[in-house]
Amino acid sequence: MTTDDDWHQTDDVPHAQGRGDPFAAAVRSTRMPMLVSDPRQDDIPIVFANDAFLTLTGYDREEVMGRNCRFLQGPDTDPEKVRKLREAIAREEAIQVDLLNYRKDGTPFWNALFVGPVHNDDGEVQFFFASQIDVTDRVEAQEKVARQKALVEAEVEARTRELKDALAENKRALEEKTILLDEVDHRVKNNLTMIGSLLRLQANSVGEPELARTLGTMLERVDALATVHRTLHQTPDIRRFDVGIFLRGLVSDVLAVSGRHDIEVVDRIEAVDIEAAKATALGLLVNELLTNVVKHAFADGRSGRLTITAKRTGGAVVVELTDDGPGFDPRPCGRSLGLVLVNRLSRQLDGTTEWTSSADGTMSRTRFRSEPAE
Repeated sequence: MTTDDDWHQTDDVPHAQGRGDPFAAAVRSTRMPMLVSDPRQDDIPIVFANDAFLTLTGYDREEVMGRNCRFLQGPDTDPEKVRKLREAIAREEAIQVDLLNYRKDGTPFWNALFVGPVHNDDGEVQFFFASQIDVTDRVEAQEKVARQKALVEAEVEARTRELKDALAENKRALEEKTILLDEVDHRVKNNLTMIGSLLRLQANSVGEPELARTLGTMLERVDALATVHRTLHQTPDIRRFDVGIFLRGLVSDVLAVSGRHDIEVVDRIEAVDIEAAKATALGLLVNELLTNVVKHAFADGRSGRLTITAKRTGGAVVVELTDDGPGFDPRPCGRSLGLVLVNRLSRQLDGTTEWTSSADGTMSRTRFRSEPAE
């Protein structure tokens, strides 16, 4: 059985010569700081400290022997870690903890402390063995990383908060703009409706047939603009204009106003959108072509078939109106207002409008460049 003086007896062992207890000699000569304390004495005092421990802490051996190792603790030592260390010793269990300790001169250092019980043959705890490693560099590096991480997280949090505030502000601005656009849309529709009503009143009140026809033509163009406006605000992206929705709406409006329910419409309209800036020109142009077809291809109550085609070919959009009427020679009417307007609107679209006519009918083809939406 080990006695209380076992560790004191090693003081006389010349370990450098390899005589005596080889374990005690190894503990004495190792560069790792080590302590042995006796739990059978009051306050578990230190009964052995090797030279490496004295070098680490700066104390003399006489200042260490017989004291509890808590003298290494100081003002910034974590009391929670001290509590865990004390409880492990009370349970006679091993424990490892990084503890802030202080040297004799007051210099702090981080101590990777391991404490474990040493049992005798009867299973009783004879000593507590403790080893220390100065891990100040590692702990300070970890703390530096933690501080930098905290700074980064704080910066990210601040930036996230700024972005959220900016998004909220943008959302409020967008809501205000949406309200403004809705108000503008409402007023434009009201104004177009009022203009249309004034033209209808004027057309009905004039006594000259030619003037009434002129006012009716102007009314048709105003109605076409109203259809363009309605289509623009039916499209989710107000920067784009849905040609298909517009054509179907315009055909329906023109035939309804003219009362021509006997004209069969063949729909060959594909999904095509163009830049909103070209919507007005296209709307007026197609209106001229469509009203011309209704007035001339299906004149005198003649029924028939009207085929409307819209498609995209590469970077160009093609709109075709084909009827099965008697055909016409466009040369005599080359200086008419309608044809002049079609040509000017075609140039405004950076495109062309051409006619092909025969006894089997007429086809107008409008072609202009327009890039597809991304």
